[in-house]
Amino acid sequence: MKMLNVVNGPQNISRIILGCMRMPALSVEDAAKMIATSQELGINYFDHATCYGDGEAETRFGDALPLTGIKREDIYLQSKCGLHFDRQEFDWSKGDILESVDGILSRLKTDYLDALLLHRPDVLFDPEEVAEAFDILSSSGKVKHFGVSNVTPGQLDLLKKYVKQPLVFNQLQLSLDQSQLIDTPLYLNNKTTDMSIDRDNGTLEYCRLHDITIQAWSPLQIGMFKGCFVDHPDFPKLNEVMGRIGETYGVSKTAIAIAWILRHPAKMQAIAGTMNPDHLKDICDATKVDLTHKEWYDLYLASGKFLP
Repeated sequence: MKMLNVVNGPQNISRIILGCMRMPALSVEDAAKMIATSQELGINYFDHATCYGDGEAETRFGDALPLTGIKREDIYLQSKCGLHFDRQEFDWSKGDILESVDGILSRLKTDYLDALLLHRPDVLFDPEEVAEAFDILSSSGKVKHFGVSNVTPGQLDLLKKYVKQPLVFNQLQLSLDQSQLIDTPLYLNNKTTDMSIDRDNGTLEYCRLHDITIQAWSPLQIGMFKGCFVDHPDFPKLNEVMGRIGETYGVSKTAIAIAWILRHPAKMQAIAGTMNPDHLKDICDATKVDLTHKEWYDLYLASGKFLP
C-alpha cells in the first residue's frame, strides 16, 4: 500500500480510503470482516458522513470495530457533517457542527475524529461561526484535523480568513469519466468543446498550491451515480486500453482506473466505496502500479477526451 504524509495533517495514511457509505447493508459481523480485510490490504483510513444511512454507517462501524481486535489508535477515522436530506437543508452553523460531531463520536464509539470535513457548501454559511465551532472541537480534542468536501477556492479562502486550523482535505469527484478537475486547463479558450467550460474554478491547482490533499470520490463511476465504467458497453475503447495496460502490470482494469488517479502528481487519495472484499483487493492493487506518462495519457484519451 502506498502511504501519504499530509502537510499540516495526519501522517502515514493509506492512499486508498475505505468509504463506508454502503456499510449499513452489512451485518455487524460482515462489517467487521470488511474492516479487517481493509487493514490486511494496508488501508488505515475510513471515511464516513452523518448522512450515510442517517448515521447507520457510523453505528455499524462502531459496533463492528471491537470485533476486529484492531486498536483505535492504529486507524484514522474521518466523518463529514452538514448534509440534512431529511429536512432538505445544508447546514454549517456552529450549533449543527457541534451537535453533529457529538453524534458521530457516539455512533463510532470513539473519543475523537482524526478528521472532520464540512460536507458540500452551505451557501448561507457564516465563516466566523465555523471558526468558533472548529476552535471548540480542536481545543476539546474531539477533532484533530479539518477539511471540506466539494468546496471551491473562493469558499476555501473565505473559510481560511477566519478558521485558525489548517484545512487539509478537499473531497472532490474525480474519475476517468468525470475528469472535469483536469479537463478545463487543457481546453482553455477552446470554443469548440464544452470541456473548456470552467466548472471547478481552478480547484485542483488551488489545492496543490495550498497543501490541501484531494480525496477522489466515486473514482469508478459514470456521472454521479450511474454505475461503473469498468466493463460497461458504453466505454469500449477505455476498457480495451485499461485491459491492455492491466495485462502489462498483472492487475485488473479496476486497478488501472484507480492507478490513473494515484499517478497524478497532486498525490491524491482515492475513496473505495465497495463492501466486496474481492473488489477492494482489485482496487488496492492500484498501489502496485506506477503508470508511465504515456500510459496516463493513453487512458485519458481513451475515456473520450482529445488533445486540442
